[in-house]
Amino acid sequence: MKEKKNTQEKFKTMIGGQALIEGIMMRGPDKQSIVVRSKGELVEKVEDIPSAKDRKAILRWPLIRGVVNFGASMISGVKALMYSAEVSADEEELTEEPQSKLDAWLEKKLGSEKFMQAAIYVAVAMGFVFAVALFFLLPIELGNLFQRLTDCGLVVQHLFEGVLRIVIFVLYMFLISRMKDMKRVFSYHGAEHKTIRCYEAKLPLTVENVRRQTRLHPRCGTSFLFVVMILSILLFTVVSYALNAWIPALAQLQSTNKVVYNLLMMVIKIFVMLPLVVSISYEINRFVGRHDNWFTRALTAPGMWFQHFTTNEPDDSMIETAIRALELVIPEQEGTDLW
Repeated sequence: MKEKKNTQEKFKTMIGGQALIEGIMMRGPDKQSIVVRSKGELVEKVEDIPSAKDRKAILRWPLIRGVVNFGASMISGVKALMYSAEVSADEEELTEEPQSKLDAWLEKKLGSEKFMQAAIYVAVAMGFVFAVALFFLLPIELGNLFQRLTDCGLVVQHLFEGVLRIVIFVLYMFLISRMKDMKRVFSYHGAEHKTIRCYEAKLPLTVENVRRQTRLHPRCGTSFLFVVMILSILLFTVVSYALNAWIPALAQLQSTNKVVYNLLMMVIKIFVMLPLVVSISYEINRFVGRHDNWFTRALTAPGMWFQHFTTNEPDDSMIETAIRALELVIPEQEGTDLW
């Protein structure tokens, strides 16, 4: 499946987006926009966002900023998703389903604003736990089972875990891409990419110009996730091997009590190695975003290929939504959004 569309990039922008329910979020250097189509009309919401320079210096350090930015992106993404769900829903749908007693009690105790904030953080936490359980805990546990059955070495075990993690991820994304509701979300995802491509080609933001662009983009979050998956194979293998070599007690534990050893390694992988993988992947993503050569194209190739599943061709109304969302965050001073 080769995308034969216009990809004449004139510059690289730091503006990025996220597909929502019947809408799109765009995040620029100083503003974030959410544009949702409801009953044929575009509902717009624009917010100022704090600059990365306003954060404490330590939070801007390499290998720390990746985790910070990833967490912030998850929170803002969930907020935007919940807002789009609320705006795009029909009024009849909102009134048909009564509020549960638990929701009513929490809203009364916390207040509507605090209740919404609590719901967002709970949703982020649940999403994180689900992702860790499905893409990390499950492969680790199956890797441990594979090691016990085959008595293989650490390298083979971690290669098995890594390949299994990628297979689970690809299968999961393929299955949800077949869902009817997700097909429209992925079409908005395609509209987001096409619009940014048009902007980076320095063409007027018209439906016709956007439609001609490719729906694949190298700086998409899909590429980032693939880097996380592949890097985790390498890092988990190297670190686990090094720990066994440097800490004799750990190697002894592996031979005497594999259950405790596997549990300890699972904790190390999730709470120590996983944040490190995310941080390194973030730095790789920044590097790839600033350069265009055979090496960076090779790094983004798996993610670009996978975008054939996570993006669909949008209709004109979706493109109009994406154009408006992008227009709202383009900085007044040209060039301040360079990647």
